[in-house]
Amino acid sequence: MQQGRSWRDYLALSGKGMMMGAADAVPGVSGGTIAFITGIYEELIHSIKQFGPEALMVLFRQGPVAAWKHVNGSFLLALLGGILISLLTLSRVILHWLDQYPELLWSFFFGLILASVWSVCRHIDRWNSNRLTAFFAGTVAAYLITSLSPTSIEATPLFIFLSGMVAICAMILPGISGSFILLLLGMYSTVLLAIKNLELVTLGIFAAGCAIGLLSFSRVLSWMFSEFRTTTLALLGGFLLGSLNKVWPWKYTIAYSINRHGEQVPLVQENISPFVFESMTGQPAYFAYAFALMLLGAILVLAIELMGRRPEG
Repeated sequence: MQQGRSWRDYLALSGKGMMMGAADAVPGVSGGTIAFITGIYEELIHSIKQFGPEALMVLFRQGPVAAWKHVNGSFLLALLGGILISLLTLSRVILHWLDQYPELLWSFFFGLILASVWSVCRHIDRWNSNRLTAFFAGTVAAYLITSLSPTSIEATPLFIFLSGMVAICAMILPGISGSFILLLLGMYSTVLLAIKNLELVTLGIFAAGCAIGLLSFSRVLSWMFSEFRTTTLALLGGFLLGSLNKVWPWKYTIAYSINRHGEQVPLVQENISPFVFESMTGQPAYFAYAFALMLLGAILVLAIELMGRRPEG
């Protein structure tokens, strides 16, 4: 963990948190991807792992200041603040684009994630059979997960809690979108409306599930990075590559569902070529703009990489 950060460093961390929150608002993009390419992923996982019995012992024996340092509290607070600001503000803008210009929004994220595959894999110095197997397994797993069809289950308190446990694990994995997991579970609109309307009971139950899932899964990830760092990177790179199935911009809707507002929303979609998109859907493909946004997403990854490598303090 990095020490001696200035207020500018924490402001930059909040900015990275806002990018993570904006990414997590879209069903198909992972905030963990942003954390990785901005250079804070392993510190994030390690800091979350620090919460537990040892943190309580430090709190009771050495006081709150020592406990705060033990869990890297300032880092997590700056990051969480940015995520919350983003979810409460930018999520509205992103959801508007997702509703009005989905091809353009997906194109941007497609370029971002495609470049992120390179961003992750460039950290692997030497490929061998184990790393190639991990990369292939991650690719297949992400592809199969993103090919699943959403379900519709009643939003009981228990299911909201369990959804939080599962979704938060996906949110901290590059390439596996927590929002998409919520969509698969039929809980995406429930959680998003709870955020918009500040439904504190629903948010509290969901947050409790997130906390339990996060504390448990972060220990697994921290162990994987400690013992099998390069193989874990290959697995995460595969997750990213396989997730491109979900963010392909041009989709044809096979089946619809009716949401709680009586509106028709896509339920099952298949990827199609941009050259037949207009004839099949009657909607403009925006191919030139989409390609430009793909390039912008890829360039942004390179810029974030440079920012992530820049020393803090």
